[in-house]
Amino acid sequence: MRNVLTPRLCLAILLLLINACSITPPQNKENICALFSEQGDWYDAALATQQRWGVPVHVQMAIMFQESSFIADARPPFNPAREIQSSAFGYAQAKDETWEHFLHHSHRASADRDNFADASDFIGWYCNLSYQKLNVSKWDASNLYLAYHEGHGGYARQTFLKKDWLMRTAKKVAWRANNYRDQLSRCE
Repeated sequence: MRNVLTPRLCLAILLLLINACSITPPQNKENICALFSEQGDWYDAALATQQRWGVPVHVQMAIMFQESSFIADARPPFNPAREIQSSAFGYAQAKDETWEHFLHHSHRASADRDNFADASDFIGWYCNLSYQKLNVSKWDASNLYLAYHEGHGGYARQTFLKKDWLMRTAKKVAWRANNYRDQLSRCE
């Protein structure tokens, strides 16, 4: 009897290999020094984003923590009450349309939402736009997060003021950014 790989068996092996190669979220998300130690190339990527767009490492990382908990293929939870499910995906939870806009305007046609460096660059790009369009400081994690979550139009209309949960979340992002900043000052 010959050993023959059936298409089903090949697919199962391929799926196992893909899962084995996927990036595991960092163990210690609360400590940015430990996080960067565990994920060696992330610091360089976040620093490159800071140099390109002027958005500090600690601000990028606080936004990414809030959006995906550093899970590469994160998606928003399924909500049966919504008619259309969000297309948000990846570390930055970038929606399809905004991601396409980023690819075009940043000249990064091959960027992927589940790639940390690309997601970091996206967050830097978006926060830089928030600075240009809305005059939000690149160091103001709370307002940058509100603009990120609500979009530039929603932020300008102050839609977040009617969302207490979002205001609390923005404060958490600012708190985490401050913690990350303090931690970075000791380990950088």
